[in-house]
Amino acid sequence: MTTELRRLRNYIGGEFKDAADGRTTEVVNPATGEVYATAPLSGQADVDAAMAAAAAAFPGWRDTTPSERQKALLKIADAFEARAEELVAAESENTGKPLGLTASEELPPMVDQIRFFAGAARLLEGRSAGEYMDGMTSIIRREPVGVCAQVAPWNYPMMMAVWKFAPAIAAGNTVVLKPSDTTPASTVLMAEIIDSILPKGVFNVVCGDRETGKAMVEHSTPAMASITGSVRAGMQVAESASKDVKRVHLELGGKAPVVVFEDADLAKAVEDIAVAGYFNAGQDCTAATRVLVHESIHDEFVAALAKAATETKTGQPDDEDVLYGPLNNPNQLKQVAGFIERLPAHAKVEAGGHRVGDKGFFYAPTVVSGLKQDDEIIQNEVFGPVITVQSFSDESQALEYANGVEFALASSVWTKDHGRAMRMSKNLDFGCVWINTHIPLVAEMPHGGFKKSGYGKDLSAYGFEDYTRIKHVMTSLDG
Repeated sequence: MTTELRRLRNYIGGEFKDAADGRTTEVVNPATGEVYATAPLSGQADVDAAMAAAAAAFPGWRDTTPSERQKALLKIADAFEARAEELVAAESENTGKPLGLTASEELPPMVDQIRFFAGAARLLEGRSAGEYMDGMTSIIRREPVGVCAQVAPWNYPMMMAVWKFAPAIAAGNTVVLKPSDTTPASTVLMAEIIDSILPKGVFNVVCGDRETGKAMVEHSTPAMASITGSVRAGMQVAESASKDVKRVHLELGGKAPVVVFEDADLAKAVEDIAVAGYFNAGQDCTAATRVLVHESIHDEFVAALAKAATETKTGQPDDEDVLYGPLNNPNQLKQVAGFIERLPAHAKVEAGGHRVGDKGFFYAPTVVSGLKQDDEIIQNEVFGPVITVQSFSDESQALEYANGVEFALASSVWTKDHGRAMRMSKNLDFGCVWINTHIPLVAEMPHGGFKKSGYGKDLSAYGFEDYTRIKHVMTSLDG
């Protein structure tokens, strides 16, 4: 008996549509490796239609009052909350994530973040008016930028979609959003929920692959392109957007250093780092996967972390005991396994280092020690449940190792010495520094990095401001 595949569709101008040329891609559940849906493989005609819908809706949405935009976003938050079970199920099928953890750790922050940006909609502040030239008054206007082309990743499909559309819509922009080709289901469900709340064309979803995203970024209509993805993808977006000088917002890769000093609470550090390293199968740009430990506690730390790894469980979404699910796709499984297969002779696999089962794309919680700063696995993002451990001799060397990568998104310091924590937070070249914790995020604080981790901020008032432009208006007092 053949099970009929679910049919996902684009959401353009308030209507659900197949790709104009009828092309589709298969969508695979990474926990089973089986196809469960088809999604449009959108081409230029679909992108043109979505951009036209967003452009047509922009003047009306731009001219709504902040309170109207706030009200709409609050309705979206309430609707997401009311249909949380459906969203969690779609996200789990998308990604293979544990149902319980997705319901407790992802859905509530998403709803809170939408509500934060609903409030931010009413705080479009500028400098106060004033006379900076005799007989002239200057005023600052903060305006939406226009149509935003947005590309979300596959590691947190729902949450990253929220990080994209909520600030853009709060600021008065309209959106064309493309989910990853491997995880479109939850984004299409979001569109179904949003359909009755926002005016037609304000929010559009176009499914497709890399070429679809390229067509969106290169399109003449958007004033801004925003992507969360790989460094390579970000560089391509920046290059494409430069041809017509679009504004670009990039949240790219990470290689977060986790610096553990000899006076740290070792048990707490091990427990928290294991969770922050393995959560979501390590498929997180901020994951605690590059640990630097003072040489005096290195061996003890490695032994404790290896034990924590062996006690960490991966498995099917409905298993309440698992911390994380599968890697997202076969290519990602191959990439993670490749890092372990290519380890240099001086490295030692302390735990894991292998695939789990032959169904789905699961990989064991892994710890690798004995590494040097220039090793491939230290310098490049694994994006899997693999934690590396290096030792350092003093604060200076810890900083040298920590900053000695091309990424600069997030970091953490583990110490009881307040002065040392403050020095490290000052000198770590990363967009976020956690002290005696790793990975918590709040809507009020910015998330974004430096160097090859990209530019622009998600969350917070800073992220909101990224979706606005500033205009100076000067008027003569003589009438």
